[in-house]
Amino acid sequence: MGLLVSTYAFFQLLSGPILGRISDRIGRRPLLLVSQAGTFFGFLLLAASSQLWMVFLSRIIDGATAGNLSLAQAYIADVTRPEERAKSFALIGIAFGMGFLVGPGISGYLSQFGYQYPILMAAGLSLTSIAGTYFLLPSSAPGHTSGNGEGEAKRFTVLDWRNYLRYFRMPAVAQLLWQFWAFAFTFSTFVAGFALFAERRFTWNGHPFGPKEVGYVFAYVGFLGIILQGGLIGRLVKRFGEARLIQAGFLTAAVGLAALAFTHTVSVLLVTGALAATGTGVLRPAITSLLTQRTPRAEQGTVLGLTQSLNSLSQIVAPFIAGLLIDHQWLAAWALLAAVIATLGLFL
Repeated sequence: MGLLVSTYAFFQLLSGPILGRISDRIGRRPLLLVSQAGTFFGFLLLAASSQLWMVFLSRIIDGATAGNLSLAQAYIADVTRPEERAKSFALIGIAFGMGFLVGPGISGYLSQFGYQYPILMAAGLSLTSIAGTYFLLPSSAPGHTSGNGEGEAKRFTVLDWRNYLRYFRMPAVAQLLWQFWAFAFTFSTFVAGFALFAERRFTWNGHPFGPKEVGYVFAYVGFLGIILQGGLIGRLVKRFGEARLIQAGFLTAAVGLAALAFTHTVSVLLVTGALAATGTGVLRPAITSLLTQRTPRAEQGTVLGLTQSLNSLSQIVAPFIAGLLIDHQWLAAWALLAAVIATLGLFL
């Protein structure tokens, strides 16, 4: 299971910067359509899979075109003022929250009739996103400037690490990039391992957790995300600023994940899971907002593509480690690992 998630992330790492570089030149909307189409066809293949290699191929197709998050972030940076970006990036968090509220609950219910049904539902939603982008999303200007000496943005491929490294030599940007990595690794470890962890640790009405119960817990986490990112994060940023919000997010996530390691009842799970979800929920929009404010407009697509690469690196390594720990019944170690990484983000 961990390797399946890692395969998707590996191909996302290869393709993400390339998609972002093209979007810097021709605009975000065309590449969003390509990315969403890849997700759609990947789900269709997954639903039709009868052999394990077909399952992996479906995730390879989706991963190779999976630049939609960084492209959406770059689009928001193109069309919003710096002081409004944290609130605007939180809209992506609301979308994730809605997905985690509705999607897992529906998937858990549909899985009773066969595992193909949730996949076909996801394919239908992906097709809807393609239609929404095509008919509703206005085109944005490519992410470059003119007349100010900055020139066009440069986005590097995964093999061009020397050029990537220059962003890690920029103090104001480097700190945020490392913090984004800590967030991504923490979140990837938590999400990739939670279902496997819950099925081995918790029971409901006398039977172990299954797809339905895991789906309902994710729906609960999604509901909290909507409350946090839908109405609170904009006010929190105005009152405390992004930097303090990032510190609070890492602290809350670390406490929640450390407590989760020693949680054995569903009632306590709802509390520790809420802390972990709340902490990680504020980190992505806050860190991303600061990154775009500290980066020239001509290079915002490049830096956001780099964050996607860091996210992909985390999604390659973290699911494998999570699966390895849980496979050996080291359930507490899985949660504590995520807590340690969140603590590292706090100290950064």
